[in-house]
Parts: sequence; C-alpha cells; structure tokens
Amino acid sequence: MKKIFLLIFSAILLNACATTSETESAPASSIASTREYHIQQKITLLNYGEGVPEKQNLWVALIHDVAPYQEVFSRKISPNGYTLFVDEYGNEYAEFDFSAHPPGTEITIEIEYELAVNEIIYELGDCEGELISEYTQAETHIESANSQIMAIAENLSKHKKTACEEVRAFYDYVGDELFYFYNQNNWGAQAALGAMGADCTEYSSLMMALSRAEKIPARYFEGLLSLRESTAQIAEKEHAWLDVYLPGSGWVAMDPTMGRFANERDIYFAHYTPDHIIVTMGRTPSALRGASYLTHLYWPGNSTKIKISALDWVIELQKK
Repeated sequence: MKKIFLLIFSAILLNACATTSETESAPASSIASTREYHIQQKITLLNYGEGVPEKQNLWVALIHDVAPYQEVFSRKISPNGYTLFVDEYGNEYAEFDFSAHPPGTEITIEIEYELAVNEIIYELGDCEGELISEYTQAETHIESANSQIMAIAENLSKHKKTACEEVRAFYDYVGDELFYFYNQNNWGAQAALGAMGADCTEYSSLMMALSRAEKIPARYFEGLLSLRESTAQIAEKEHAWLDVYLPGSGWVAMDPTMGRFANERDIYFAHYTPDHIIVTMGRTPSALRGASYLTHLYWPGNSTKIKISALDWVIELQKK
C-alpha cells in the first residue's frame, strides 16, 4: 500500500470585483498626474488545531516597480527571515517558513509600502506597425482557442481596419454584454459568457481572450483599486484589469470592468488611472498555484489545522 501524504492548500482567491520582449516599442504616452500612497498589508495565520506543522510556508506577492505605471520608494516586511524571489512574469514575492507553529497561537505578517502611481494617457495615432508574438496564446482561464470566443472575436473584427478598432470593439462588447456580479470563484473568459454573472476577473479575462483570438497581445494584472468615491458594486481594493499591445503605441492599459457604464467607458480605455496599483502580472503565476495575492501551504493536514484568519489592506492617499 502506498503511503499517502496530505498537503493542505490554503489559497486566498481574492476576486472583486514576464519580462517584456526587447522588440517592444515604447508606448506613445504621457504622464498626466501622479499619486503617492502609503499601503499596509496585514496577514494573520491561526493554528486552531492541536498539532504542530512539520512544514508551513506562506508566499506573498509584493508590490514592486512596474514601469511606466508605478515606482515603489520603500518596503518594510515583518517578521524577518523571509526569502525574496521573482517569478516568470517578473513578479516579486516574500516566502516565509513558519514550521513548528504552536497550537492556539497566531502569526502576523505586516508589509508596508510607500509608492507613486502615474496616470498615463495614450495617443493611439494611426495604429500602424508590427505586433509582438508574446502574450497571444490560449492559457488557463484565457480560452482564446475556444470556438465560441473565436467566433465572437471574428464577428466583432469584421470591417475593422486596424487592431485599435478591433480592441475597442472587444472592449465595448464586454462592457455591453456582461452582467456584473461579484463572485468568489476563479472563473475565466469562457465562463464569462454564461448566465452566472462576471466580476473584474471575467471582464478582463474575456477581453484578453477576444484579443488573443485575433493575435493581438494582451496581458493581465491583479492589484488594488483605491476609489475615494467608489461606484456601486465595484470593489474598493482587490481588482483586475489588462494591457493590450497596439501597433505604434506598445502596451496600452484599459479596465473593462470600470468602463462597463456607457458614461464612463472612454475614461478607462487607453487611459491608466492612478487609482490602480499593480501587485502581480499574469493570469496564473506559477508561484501562486492558482491563487491571487498569496498562497499558504502546510503539512501534515490530518493532524494540523491552520487558517488565514485575517487579511487586511489599508490604502492611504498621501499626495495627489
């Protein structure tokens, strides 16, 4: 009989709602304004069982520099003893080893940031030039090879003269056709076409899939949304959006979730608003094992009970 080892996977899927190629051209864009933030993240692990873990690890995605969108001035991480590493997308993480966590006790992780986020305005121009080959393939949750998604993309692209016109058609389609409903499931582009509703994860995933179906590069971001006067049904913190690579412009930001209302649609197309704070790039970064923002693993699971009892963000606008 084979020995069976239990590995408890405690992943926080917080939905609300790679390194770039050397062949990329610099975006035809300008910085319109900058906001400065102080951000605090607090994570609490509770051992509510009677056992002591032989192994326990926590991986936390870290806010980091992402040009031209944001620059981190300082970062403080507690407790010490963590390991820093970078994944295939260039995302940064802190890995903690909390083995021998005593029963009935809590471990608290605190991370503080000082950073600046830019408002970027893009000039799309005549939308002529070459596309890049990266970020055009189907992947988990970005089902650009799905027959239904391919048919929608082909139909929306008819009579469009440029990639910019195609992408705008995809953006409008997602805003018009999806029904916003906040869920806590990690669905994707194909699921967004169903009747269960969609939040920022599905809005962004579907727009990415439509773009990739037409070989237009698109990449996914997860992070924080800091709205002082938030629109109803929009998450105040965890959020997702995307970049699309357009000829003559390079990577161009857009947020189809925030742009789903007709009177706000132009605000979030080819415009990076400084209330978006990037935590990770990529729909399924390997370090997060299908989760968002952090991943928690411990062993053995048959005698140890540990959970993330608290996960809080505090976002303070310092300068506008």
